[in-house]
Amino acid sequence: MRWHDAYDDPASALSTRLALVQAHLSVALAAAPDGPINVVSLCAGQGRDVIGVLTAHPRRDDVTALLVELDTANAQTARERAVAAAVTGVTVRVADAGIVASYADALPADVLLLCGIFGNLSDGDIERTVTAAADMTAAGSTVIWTRHRRPPDLTGQIRSWFAAAGFQELAFDTPVTATMTGVGVHRRQLSVPTAAHDEAPLTDVARSSADARLFTFRPRPPLA
Repeated sequence: MRWHDAYDDPASALSTRLALVQAHLSVALAAAPDGPINVVSLCAGQGRDVIGVLTAHPRRDDVTALLVELDTANAQTARERAVAAAVTGVTVRVADAGIVASYADALPADVLLLCGIFGNLSDGDIERTVTAAADMTAAGSTVIWTRHRRPPDLTGQIRSWFAAAGFQELAFDTPVTATMTGVGVHRRQLSVPTAAHDEAPLTDVARSSADARLFTFRPRPPLA
């Protein structure tokens, strides 16, 4: 059994997480201003988060979504899901989401998904990614993220990092599951603290250097 097969088990922790992420994404799309909505999903896997919502969402025709996934098999599955759902605004790109240049052309995002990532990174890489989210999103945009809450629980610190980067917390769900996953939702405020912009925006860095990197996955199973 492959790890992502657990998404098909209604009783699994991954299935619970997926339902929460999809619910928050659906709300974010519905609340977006009239007009085009740009969605970017990093480490998108098989595209279940985004494609599962767009299939029947009233704003589906407004959405242009870039799904960035390094695993070619998962990326192909995502493409097949998009075709089967007749969701034409989805592009699946095989690339390393830890390198900003892989998707700099799609920034800034109106909705940014950082799901299934933070449980596999060092604390420093998580903080760097959260801080960079302010440069990767438009004012008023939404970021949805996940992270397990096993000891030592880092979710409180992650929420603080988002606040320091200029985000308002909209929700933080803590379902009781085997992996104790937390699902956070933050909105980028119209103005961002100066401290969050001490360095050049990562979108600009990415356009000039293919080496601009946010994170590197640690060698462990993707649990959150």
